[in-house]
Amino acid sequence: MHELIRTNDPVLLSFAESLMKDAGIHCLIADQAMSIMEGSLGMLPRRFLVEEGRLDEARTILTDAGLADELLDRKD
Repeated sequence: MHELIRTNDPVLLSFAESLMKDAGIHCLIADQAMSIMEGSLGMLPRRFLVEEGRLDEARTILTDAGLADELLDRKD
């Protein structure tokens, strides 16, 4: 899995997840349990991950949807 977004914004995560599901790209929102442990105050960001081999496609979809500023810089 590759991390594309790290945020506290549940609406952004839901939108990104919806875009990936529409494209048939497996995704995962990590660290949701940590937010429950810290009391759901939104202090700990959640990580949006996409499946191996579809990173470029996922980045393109998110960019086309206007989320380019939310994407983490590519490190690989």
